[in-house]
Amino acid sequence: MAQWFSAARRAIAGIAGIALIATSLWTGPASAKDPFRTSNERDISDRTEAAFRALFEQGDYKKAAELLQKVESNSDPLAYGMQASLAFVKGDKTAFKQYADKTLAAAQELAKSDSLRGNIYLAAGHFLQGGYAVLTDGTVKGAPEALSRLQQVYDHLDAAEAEAPNDPELSLVKGYMDLMVSVVLPFSSPNEAIEQLQNNAYPVYLVDRGLAVAYRDMKKHSKALDAVNRALAATPDNPDLLYLKAQILVNQGNRPAALPLFQKAIEKEDQLPNRLTAQIDYEHCKARESVEKIDLPCQSRRKAIRRGELRASQ
Repeated sequence: MAQWFSAARRAIAGIAGIALIATSLWTGPASAKDPFRTSNERDISDRTEAAFRALFEQGDYKKAAELLQKVESNSDPLAYGMQASLAFVKGDKTAFKQYADKTLAAAQELAKSDSLRGNIYLAAGHFLQGGYAVLTDGTVKGAPEALSRLQQVYDHLDAAEAEAPNDPELSLVKGYMDLMVSVVLPFSSPNEAIEQLQNNAYPVYLVDRGLAVAYRDMKKHSKALDAVNRALAATPDNPDLLYLKAQILVNQGNRPAALPLFQKAIEKEDQLPNRLTAQIDYEHCKARESVEKIDLPCQSRRKAIRRGELRASQ
């Protein structure tokens, strides 16, 4: 189980948290309020919608954070889930815990009027809480709390599924969750999760993004590359996807092809958190060392970029 909890850290950073992913299903008109449904719609604020558009269509973390700071205090839990995930990427443990708590509290309130979405975000809130336990206490000490939270995650997802098994919002959250678990637990299979994403989740570019992450971790490099290429066709300037494709190419052993993709992602550093920019730059630097057969100060660059003392483009 320790392997799962270790991978959970990467999963939160890599896909910006389950709640964060769940907020980004919409590519329709800006006036739409429900990012997930064309019937039985729920009300989502314009500002929250704009925040997830900034994050997932543009890969603009800073714009998304600015918009979320202006969201009303009694928000839909998905807004707090986004803020928790952004705090995680920045390495702000205090804010991560604060917004994880708010996600859970808002979901409990939402469940009184909308049991389906309430259960979806109760699951997301418990997932974030479990991630915090592992983040602060480590995989051994944090395991009991994380295991307890994981059970509650699936209890709430099961309750939501009993109410609306084909709901697109539920399908995306549960699909991503199941994919993550199946990649790191040897007795789990990703096939059902993959099928659920492909059949019920929308839009396609987010399905493909999730599949690319899963196939990358499963070391199915060709499938991962096909999936990320489809996602990039829909959102070609998203630095997260450029970075993901570069990682997949490195895993395939094609570092020369990965170099320009790392560089294109780095060119978006003004919209990325320093910690993420530093990691992209570090992997780019290590790939350059391998391709060019030279020694570079990759580790010192990463530290300086994290501290804001160096721009990755320098």
